[in-house]
Amino acid sequence: MHPWVYTNDINGHDIKLCLSKCRVLVCLLPLTRETEGILNRETFSAMLKGGYLINVARGQHLVEKDLLEALDSGQLSGACLDVFSQEPLPENHPFWSHPQITITPHVATQTDSEYWTKPIVDAIHCLRDGLPLQNLVNCEQGY
Repeated sequence: MHPWVYTNDINGHDIKLCLSKCRVLVCLLPLTRETEGILNRETFSAMLKGGYLINVARGQHLVEKDLLEALDSGQLSGACLDVFSQEPLPENHPFWSHPQITITPHVATQTDSEYWTKPIVDAIHCLRDGLPLQNLVNCEQGY
């Protein structure tokens, strides 16, 4: 939950309050020490009963056994997972056969070489000309 997202009287600074009103939780977080394992029993139990999880960020955000328990208990009604702690997901993994889990292929997009050529060339020109690069990773923040 981003700190500047507001829903009525709820803001992202009070995670437990946000989760208590949450019907669908979409995880788009970067993977950092603070976010590893954030999708866990505590998170699921704080959500509205029957909530739904979508994880398209990183597999390491999810504590898999906690998700299975939340689904089997009815705390969550379902989950859509695009990422896993082990990829590819092993053939015998319980997620494949769980009726409340939808698995999507981990393919964010197809690469369009004409579209991506310009930003790459622009970055090379910035390096050559000593100009600042755009869209740099902030290693201190972990993304």
